[in-house]
Amino acid sequence: MALFPRARSTVGLDIGSGFIKAVVINHGSGHPVLEQVAIARVADDAIVEGEVMDPRLVADAVRDLLATAQIKTKDVTVAVGGRDVIIKKIPMDRMKEPDALDVIRGEADKHVPFDPENVELDFQILDPDGEGLEMQVLLVAAKRELVESKLALLAEIGLDARVIDVEAFALHNAFERNYPEAMRGVVALANIGHETTIVNLLEDGVPVLTRDLPIGVRRLREDLQRERGMPAEAADRVVRGGYLDPALAPHVASRGEEMALGIERAAAFLQTASRPSAQLSRVYLTGGGSRVPGLAGVLADRLKVPVTPAHPIERLDVAPDAFDGLSMDEVAPLLMLPVGLALRTAA
Repeated sequence: MALFPRARSTVGLDIGSGFIKAVVINHGSGHPVLEQVAIARVADDAIVEGEVMDPRLVADAVRDLLATAQIKTKDVTVAVGGRDVIIKKIPMDRMKEPDALDVIRGEADKHVPFDPENVELDFQILDPDGEGLEMQVLLVAAKRELVESKLALLAEIGLDARVIDVEAFALHNAFERNYPEAMRGVVALANIGHETTIVNLLEDGVPVLTRDLPIGVRRLREDLQRERGMPAEAADRVVRGGYLDPALAPHVASRGEEMALGIERAAAFLQTASRPSAQLSRVYLTGGGSRVPGLAGVLADRLKVPVTPAHPIERLDVAPDAFDGLSMDEVAPLLMLPVGLALRTAA
């Protein structure tokens, strides 16, 4: 259900622990066109594990980015995620959506390990046209303080939230747009960020399981600083390099094994909870960490499935000057989440 009328242009704002990303998508022609991209680094430790440690510093950084890019709208779409968000597929007695609204909180109490008085809930019936006595429902619960802190940060910047989405759903939104062929069977989308990798398992196009792994680009960079004595900037160049530096290889292998184990466990849980035939068939990588040389090979060797990069502009029209002053090849992998956010308001 669209809570707001369709806007001609929408802004997806992703305030990450490594970078702030903003994208503008224009819907005026009847199909989305990526019109503008803006990106800026976040000061180290300003955001740790998704928590804003210095709200004023982060607010100033976002404000400066939008001003420099001349993005003037005050309405943006943002997302929440992390351990304070629960996404779960649950069975319920079959009923119409208005009736489900009345009983969903009682159902959530059985599945959500948060204080029910301090939770924001949403849900989607996955099989609304089914005929059985039970229906499958995708339940989403977020701690209210997580939502309120996001709104407070936006207020500090002078922005309003058109929509507050869930990170896993925003990633799925952009992924589905660009990879419709991946909406069959069981696939994993791994968004490898600065501190965290979001693993989103899809079954026939439905995001049914999400896991946050505490592995990202920062861990690899710190490995090189600690064990090789590299300065931060030099380590960062190696991590984002186009070839596998011998100094990086063992760390990629180690962190890649950790990541593969997390994906394996998520896939095994889905297989147990769903059906034995729900075998993982492919892994798609996005986010800044998808550029780490050698990582896709490590994951493919361990998981025994194809591992390929996923780009948020694979099937999205892009205005000629959208990446003005930026390298499209370097920046595009970081944009799956903000593109998904900007696409959301077009629905």
